[in-house]
Amino acid sequence: MTIAIESLDKLLAPMRGDCAAGSVSLVGAGPGDVELLTLKALRLLRSADVVVYDRLVSAEVMAEVPPQTLAIDVGKRPGCHGMKQAQINQLLVDLARSGRQVVRLKGGDPFIFGRGGEEMQWLQQAGIPCQVVPGITAAVGCAAATGIPLTHRDCAQSVRFITGHSKTGEPDLSDASLGATQQTLVFYMGLSGCVAIADQLRAHGRAGDTPVAIVENGTRVTQRVITTTLSELANTVAREQPQSPALLMVGEVVRLYRPESLSAAALASAG
Repeated sequence: MTIAIESLDKLLAPMRGDCAAGSVSLVGAGPGDVELLTLKALRLLRSADVVVYDRLVSAEVMAEVPPQTLAIDVGKRPGCHGMKQAQINQLLVDLARSGRQVVRLKGGDPFIFGRGGEEMQWLQQAGIPCQVVPGITAAVGCAAATGIPLTHRDCAQSVRFITGHSKTGEPDLSDASLGATQQTLVFYMGLSGCVAIADQLRAHGRAGDTPVAIVENGTRVTQRVITTTLSELANTVAREQPQSPALLMVGEVVRLYRPESLSAAALASAG
């Protein structure tokens, strides 16, 4: 049962007469494919009193929440910011104090650009029992779904996960080591800052013909992969208009992308 944010006051009264202590589980929902949920995540979803979820959680994952379970959408969308992070933090505390078993469901992994660390600290300071259940982060899911390895002995001995915008909103790629060629860079939330990302990487020494993959809706049935180069990234985004959620994968490993082989594998699996 999905509850509007405006109706939350009704939820905060004690759920049980004895006001038994509640708890919060910060659960990773993975990148979208429901079959990538962990068994622990699925068990907690099916036993929760309340699920507080973000917009990056797919409809297929939310379908695993029992219909009688309260579901609260606190996701931020373009033009509609929903609840601020401080409000979400306090909501989790209040729900747990009312005696509920709460699942805070996040796309990907709670501790990789999911603000799970902030929520955990808030809960700990409030004395609320809190556990963290990892999920498959978007970079790992997209790598598997596209056949683009994040590391490879021939061309990438390391991988870095990077946020596409800082607290000020603009990419901050001041680390000159990002120009090293033997590594894969994966940018989360990088679409809006793609021009600055490409410019800063080239300023650090990355060649303009460095391959880039834009993975839109990775692991989902609507997945789309667009390949380009650093020098053409801005033009490609303007032309193809990829939509969030999308990752930017930068590095020589992108040359290993073979869409025809993935199609064959999918057909074999379906058969």
